[in-house]
Amino acid sequence: MSGEHFTLSQSFQRALLVFLSRLPASLQRMLARPATNTTGDAMAPDVALLMKLGESGPDYSDLPPAEARATTERDLILFASRVEPCVVEEEIEISDEVQLTRYSNGTPSRGLILFFHGGGFVIGSRASYTAPARMFAHGTGADVVSVEYRLAPDAPFPAAQDDAVAAWRYVVEHAADWGVDPHRIVVAGESAGGNIAAVLCQQVRGEAVQPMLQVLIQPVTDLVEHRPSQEEFAGSPALSAKQVAWFVKNYLPEGTNPADPRVSPYRASSLAGLPPAIVNLAGFDPLHDDGLAYATSLLEAGVPAQVDREPGQVHGYISYTAVSPSCKQATGRLVASISAALDRTEHTATKAS
Repeated sequence: MSGEHFTLSQSFQRALLVFLSRLPASLQRMLARPATNTTGDAMAPDVALLMKLGESGPDYSDLPPAEARATTERDLILFASRVEPCVVEEEIEISDEVQLTRYSNGTPSRGLILFFHGGGFVIGSRASYTAPARMFAHGTGADVVSVEYRLAPDAPFPAAQDDAVAAWRYVVEHAADWGVDPHRIVVAGESAGGNIAAVLCQQVRGEAVQPMLQVLIQPVTDLVEHRPSQEEFAGSPALSAKQVAWFVKNYLPEGTNPADPRVSPYRASSLAGLPPAIVNLAGFDPLHDDGLAYATSLLEAGVPAQVDREPGQVHGYISYTAVSPSCKQATGRLVASISAALDRTEHTATKAS
């Protein structure tokens, strides 16, 4: 969304954050001392300043879900870069439950990225993840299809997972119409969207058409075990333990088994036969160890898994690209990693033919 959608106070807030994010790192360190995690990583100075400013703000998990959604939508759009629109931006309605936006720059032979936004299954939307979707399309040359799936608590588990399968079936069926080889579809997601992408890969395992790659960006993989990073970063302004608990309470109906692989893909009886993975982690993310555990299990099951770690970043960094140069750089590296994977498979396909 463009600046015309901002109120005067929002425009001022954005301008202030942009100004602060571009101060010299030495001055940023004076204003907010960057934290160091247990592995010795230092938080990026601009992110540390952003987190300090966020500590004093309201907490969306104190609000009813509908109000939390409205509040976070405004913030996500405020913090996101203004990215040049793609040549094609097409709205697609699969059903009353599932809508898509397809972004294309006219090079569909590169493939297609089916993307699931983050937000703990409760907040977030295609609109508030427009900037990352455009970045993926511009930076990889692939088409991007961003999915609007149903949100809890109005549509709790397993609604999002069912919607993901519906979206997958639709893009597989229509890929050829867009000039995309259905065997060159990447599934990707951030946070809750990473969970959805991982579960989708398990749900379509063994079918004639499967994802060529899964890109799991700071994914939720296990709601059974609490790993050390969840304790270490329990107070993170980017994603606190309180907010995680609020998401889980809204997402899982009473009596749901958290060990169900559709909730916790890490708990699947086997991960063998799944698509190769890129697992993207942040050094100051409570979900860091969840993502690492899943990547390790994929490797142990014989699935190629590349771990890309952003040591100075926090949860959700792909949403802070306007107000944090380091977040924008990290998002650029993520896009480059996906593009490189598409290059490798393109060369493999050429050799095979």
